[in-house]
Amino acid sequence: MSQQSSQRGFDDVTKTETTGHEWDGIRELDTPLPRWWLWIFYACIVWSIGYWIAMPAWPTLNGYTKGILGYSSRASVAEDVNEARAAQSGLREKFLAASSLSEIRNDANLLEFALAGGRSAYSVNCATCHGSGAAGAVGYPNLNDDEWLWGGTLEQIAFTIRHGARNDLDEQAHNSQMPAFLKDGLLTRVQVNNVADYVLALSRRDGSAGSLPGAVVFRENCVVCHGDNGQGLIEQGSPALNNDIWLYGGDRDAILRTISESRRGVMPAWGRILDEVTVKQLAVYIHSLGGGK
Repeated sequence: MSQQSSQRGFDDVTKTETTGHEWDGIRELDTPLPRWWLWIFYACIVWSIGYWIAMPAWPTLNGYTKGILGYSSRASVAEDVNEARAAQSGLREKFLAASSLSEIRNDANLLEFALAGGRSAYSVNCATCHGSGAAGAVGYPNLNDDEWLWGGTLEQIAFTIRHGARNDLDEQAHNSQMPAFLKDGLLTRVQVNNVADYVLALSRRDGSAGSLPGAVVFRENCVVCHGDNGQGLIEQGSPALNNDIWLYGGDRDAILRTISESRRGVMPAWGRILDEVTVKQLAVYIHSLGGGK
């Protein structure tokens, strides 16, 4: 297709001015925009100029233009937060004064306050790891069941939220650590395989588990944390191995990797991020999901 230039003119059929461009005898029309579209376009330009003057709009070296109206979204949010806190002040004071979380559970008004605030705080801070329904994922515990590494009472849950696990910011954080038995040379590959087979049989409540070669290795290396029967120990933060509930997967490959390399899941110390009221609300809300003790 060849392009030619010609003088502007009028199309004989449409009576519309042409641009002067022509392709193989086809001339380009210079059709004007609809009048209503132009008026809207001009109105948007006028409105944008007014917005730049009235509202914060332009960045500067030291901040941004404030606008003649002085509006600030941060100030608006802060005002809303202060109003909400003022409305909740009585409940917050009573909430903090409660001698125990059980007392909160037994007070209808405080319980409603705790569940509402805890649900909101969970969605913002906890759902990313534990899921919106608190069902957890690989490496992140399910909060709906009764399997709790460091205890599932209200007070124990609050402590775990407040201090976290294996983080470097809180000296009171839970800090149990399983050895990497193969990586660190504590067990041979044959022994690790035997222990994995024993743990699998134990989790499935196989009565013949005690006769497996891995039973001896387990007694010599694992019972101090996981207990004689693989029931786990809250004091150590070690999981039960006899109930087929797994944090990192219960197939043989996942168990082999856990024994060989260990795991080191980290939970933030939320007490350094959230206020005490929110920590207590979270504890009550999570306990209400159906798990815990």
